Amino acid sequence: MPELFDNWPDDYENWFSTPLGKLIKEFELDLILKMLKPQRGEHILDAGCGTGIFTSDIINKGASITGLDISRPMLKKALRKTGNSFKCVCADMLKLPFKDCTFDKTVTITAIEFIKDAALALSELERVTKPGGAIVAATLNSLSPWAEKRKKDAEKEGGIFMHAIFRSPDELAGLLPFKCITGTAIHFSDNAEPDKAVEIEKKGYAAGLDSGAFAAALWIKQ
Repeated sequence: MPELFDNWPDDYENWFSTPLGKLIKEFELDLILKMLKPQRGEHILDAGCGTGIFTSDIINKGASITGLDISRPMLKKALRKTGNSFKCVCADMLKLPFKDCTFDKTVTITAIEFIKDAALALSELERVTKPGGAIVAATLNSLSPWAEKRKKDAEKEGGIFMHAIFRSPDELAGLLPFKCITGTAIHFSDNAEPDKAVEIEKKGYAAGLDSGAFAAALWIKQ
């Protein structure tokens, strides 16, 4: 369903430039980087990369990135933001156009909620990852109050979240049949004051809560 995202690049970018959006990106990126641990010289696949919101930060760690997305307008936006360490491919995550064991690591961030057969998408990521490499997936958490609000707003106003499938950390972990580590971020509400949000986030992270709006999982390919 590429047309679902083709008219969304500007709205997506603009949301992350708001005070709340910047704060959310900071906490989400921190969780992703702790799991992915991108290193200089690594070749990483960012599947469902969208406009490259997180891609540039991974590149800044010294890795080269292949960004894959089903939406050409999204990829065009990503290309304008990134440099020579970024290559883009317009393709479906369910049929990755790469040979087995192509990438040192793979990551997908807030893309599988728009894929019904997320297990197939994750198996494709596992296929193209080298043995010993990390596979990291992040999605919108069904256990978070944010999920219920997004559902209700979509029922009233329409929009992209009409098509979203929210999954819990345990459901995310079950998408690949081997051991994984999970974590969540964004434990505050969408109307929290920035200073209060930071305090809430630190407490939620320290407590290891599974109800953050952003759920991520890490697998290491055997």
